[in-house]
Amino acid sequence: MSIDRVPVSGGDVVVETHTGTSEPVLVVHGVSSQRMLWGWLRAESPHLTLVAPDLRGRGDSVNVTGPSSLSRHADDLDAVMDALGLDAAHVCGMSMGGFVAVEFAARYSARVKSLVLVDGGVPVAPPAGLTRESVGAVFADRIARTQQHFDAVDEYVEFLVSTSLPMLDPADPLLRTYAEHDLVDGSVRLSSAAVVADATDVFFGASRFRELAMPIRFLHAQWSVGSSSAPMYSPEDIDALDLTSVVPMPGLDHAGTIMTPTGAAAVGRTIDEALDVG
Repeated sequence: MSIDRVPVSGGDVVVETHTGTSEPVLVVHGVSSQRMLWGWLRAESPHLTLVAPDLRGRGDSVNVTGPSSLSRHADDLDAVMDALGLDAAHVCGMSMGGFVAVEFAARYSARVKSLVLVDGGVPVAPPAGLTRESVGAVFADRIARTQQHFDAVDEYVEFLVSTSLPMLDPADPLLRTYAEHDLVDGSVRLSSAAVVADATDVFFGASRFRELAMPIRFLHAQWSVGSSSAPMYSPEDIDALDLTSVVPMPGLDHAGTIMTPTGAAAVGRTIDEALDVG
């Protein structure tokens, strides 16, 4: 495992690389997440070489200044590739990270061999009633993290499970590792401004998905947040697109697609398929 600090506009993006036996896979986390999101994937597929940045405004990259957007993240990923000497890589993005991956592939198509998109990236209409002005309210649970002090990691884990991660096991040691990376002195390293700006870009920005020509594999959850909740993607959303493969993930919600052994194993198998055939 190696850690690199990559200069970008406004500061340094921190990147963690776990070297396995595969060629590199650039992995991009979601809107309120950070690079420890990929701990479950590392556990299920230790052969994968994962290049995992903390996006600006999150984790070790929380102090990168300047506006946040899908295009800004894409430019940061280009800088990461340059710094690590990678001409091209397979890219996997989860949730908002899927939309970043699509933007990156559109802006820097020669650098992306294939895309694996996990419950994100594929164009989707804003939820009913969502406006640009109400994005902050919809993501209030994420923003609330930044306004609270947590006296212990266990307290923060309970907060996460009680709000946005209801189907996860609070006793999971990987979830604890994930939570520990969020916290410094009881405060969550997450920019609320970046969360709102990036979520707004996801729902109201112009998707470049239909410009892409590389193979695209898509995995999607049965539910959004908790069992029986409406999924992020309807069958009609998925059927309308020409995708290399579509992998349903029954019995999992949005977080469970990567933050559980079952979800991570499915993502690992899909990445292996991409590595084998592009």
